Amino acid sequence: MTAVRYPLGPSLDALRRLWRLEHALAQLSKRMERRLGITAPQRLIVRCVGRYPGITAGQLATTLHVDPGTVSAALRRLEARGLLERRRDPRDRRRVVLGLTRVGHALDQPGPGTVEHSLELLLDELPAAEVEQFGALLDRFAALVEAEGR
Repeated sequence: MTAVRYPLGPSLDALRRLWRLEHALAQLSKRMERRLGITAPQRLIVRCVGRYPGITAGQLATTLHVDPGTVSAALRRLEARGLLERRRDPRDRRRVVLGLTRVGHALDQPGPGTVEHSLELLLDELPAAEVEQFGALLDRFAALVEAEGR
């Protein structure tokens, strides 16, 4: 049976594609949780802390463009699982910085079956200019969506 295609126009067709992507990301995140023990957003945090040991929770929230409360909740879960630890900054004892544990470092490795691996496969095929354009389009769309919510 051949699928019937219903023309939606540019914006609705783009939303259809985004919905498909959102669904695929959620499904892969569930598989990652079963296989690796962490979801895709949690793995993004692990990868960021692995790349920037000593980052603060506030800096991480700013980097990821998410609410600090969202990051704090995820950090608590990762800390409870023994993947991440909070330490006093040796240069400023008032600050708390983040670092990975030995177990967290083991998960901070590129590998198949992860969201970033799928994205790396795509981005590796593209010229640098298209990668920049892709990122710029995503940023512009995110900014427009955020502005709609204000």
